[in-house]
Amino acid sequence: MKTTANLSAARELSALLVIAQRDLTKLLRDRTRLGVSLAFPILLIVGLGSNLQALVGGVTGLDVVALMFTGVLAATLFQSAAAGMMSLIEDRENDFSKELFVAPISRVTIVAGKVLGESLVAFTQGIGVVVFALLFGIRMSPGQIASLLPPAVGCCLLGGAFGLATLAALPNQRAALQVFPFLILPQYFLAGVVAPLRGLPRYLDVISWIMPLRYPVDLTRAAFYSGTPAYRAVVTESPLLDALVMGALFVVLLVLGALLFEHRERSR
Repeated sequence: MKTTANLSAARELSALLVIAQRDLTKLLRDRTRLGVSLAFPILLIVGLGSNLQALVGGVTGLDVVALMFTGVLAATLFQSAAAGMMSLIEDRENDFSKELFVAPISRVTIVAGKVLGESLVAFTQGIGVVVFALLFGIRMSPGQIASLLPPAVGCCLLGGAFGLATLAALPNQRAALQVFPFLILPQYFLAGVVAPLRGLPRYLDVISWIMPLRYPVDLTRAAFYSGTPAYRAVVTESPLLDALVMGALFVVLLVLGALLFEHRERSR
């Protein structure tokens, strides 16, 4: 009995890793996508960050470019993993998902493999953002870089689960392309990517609390600014609260996405 359970667990793990490897391999073969995906965060850090530094940097006393880097890094990881789940719809339209669903593995393993694969893709892009930030002159100690790893992983996984739950509910790729930007772009302003969430009107503050990207951004800043004088000015919540909310959201969105994806497949 125990041997059977071990074999089943090994089969599920093997399937999960194979599905994840497929998405990572697709990225490595598509260098155009990798380059384009780095253009937007670089423009935000260089363009918007530099302009804000000139406008308010002297008033706040903060390095606005570094502040922008932490927000953009979290948002890039989250958005890349979420948008990468568009491959679910592509697989559905190409009937590849049917082949996955007839395999003797659980539905959760299938979608978890997709989330893991797109998280690895996003993590690869995040490394590019960090390298660019160092070349651009943003000062980071080895300790700060190492401290970014756990929240970066959390950003990727939560983004993948968010993309799964969102895109699994949409009927086709056209609808996804229309709806998805509407779900992501407002979070850049209401989740603290551009600036810490302080002094918001009450109604915007309430909306901000329901933005999934809020918690990865805040956790990333907490890791980067830990032990520095700027910590209290740029971090709005407890890192423990951010991590707990991210963990709960990941589980809920992953299960919900798996159920929605299976429902879509059965109703075709």
